[in-house]
Amino acid sequence: MRYTGGMFPILTQALAYVSRVCGFDTLDSFPPGHAHARTHWSGAHFDIASDLKPDQIERAVCEKIANTPMIFAHIANPTPDMQRVILGMIGSRVQHGGQPLDLVALLISAYRSPYTKDALPGLRAAIEVNEGDPRGVLDFLNDAAAFGVIDATPHQSGLKLVGR
Repeated sequence: MRYTGGMFPILTQALAYVSRVCGFDTLDSFPPGHAHARTHWSGAHFDIASDLKPDQIERAVCEKIANTPMIFAHIANPTPDMQRVILGMIGSRVQHGGQPLDLVALLISAYRSPYTKDALPGLRAAIEVNEGDPRGVLDFLNDAAAFGVIDATPHQSGLKLVGR
């Protein structure tokens, strides 16, 4: 009897399916066909169970960003809600007299991709006009907050950008 390798792929696929369904596997993106299918994150930095629904996935990623903001650097094409968590942290720092330039730099970095959707109208244009300068982008964010452009917070974080 000669082994043709026919059973091994079937067993591997079955094991992968069971692992995914039971939540033993971790995700590094939204499922194919999802509105944010281009959004990817480092599986080493985010432990997202594979049995979660897309809204639960986004909520889990947003919670991780809220707990460790620098982890945002490990997300390609972050969703608007993920960006709003960073915007909320920027606003909180500004409100308390801090300098959030490190967080603004993370946001600017995310906009290097043409596939990152704007979390705030005009943000991409402000980044381009300021040639990626965090201080210029921060001024734009402060002006947007002052004029009430930033109104809604993502349901995940409860954070919002606050004016000067």
